[in-house]
Amino acid sequence: MGNPTAVKVKGGALLSRLAFVRENRGEEGVQRVLARLSDEDRGACAQILTGGWYPFALNERLDQAVAAEMGMGENVFLLIGEKSALQNLNGPHKALLSPGDPHGLLRRTPQIYQMYYDTGRRTYEAASEKKAILRTHDAPVFSRQDCLTVIGWHRKAIELCGGKQVRVTETKCRANGAEHCEYVCEWS
Repeated sequence: MGNPTAVKVKGGALLSRLAFVRENRGEEGVQRVLARLSDEDRGACAQILTGGWYPFALNERLDQAVAAEMGMGENVFLLIGEKSALQNLNGPHKALLSPGDPHGLLRRTPQIYQMYYDTGRRTYEAASEKKAILRTHDAPVFSRQDCLTVIGWHRKAIELCGGKQVRVTETKCRANGAEHCEYVCEWS
């Protein structure tokens, strides 16, 4: 799986997880999540900066704590991805939206990936008028939970661009032994 301490994710990814817990369980829920972490991780989470870089390993440990608190299984990560897209695409990354044109947003996939991760890359391929394929390559670390947040994020992002009946399906996943992660995005 690579070295998760060497790879970094943006603070916004961590903050979206805590915001999801706060919205659904209040500040008490956030405190319970933080209590599940080590002293060192709690310290790192005390003042997360949206644009700061944090270890992917911290993101994984926070994911485990959030999942334990929420008791929703892996579905919680789909919802966290959706919440992150809403927050970012209605806020600091609003310029990425392409009203009426999901492909307009998806064409920016390589740049969007770099906003969240410091290594690896994600590609975009238009497969038809209402279908695109995204692939993540060269990412030294991965997790099933992270892939689920990617699915949720893109599902909501496509909706925000006007896509209806959006489906994002991960057809290949490094967590399952594939060479790269592949997401098929479809909408009407």
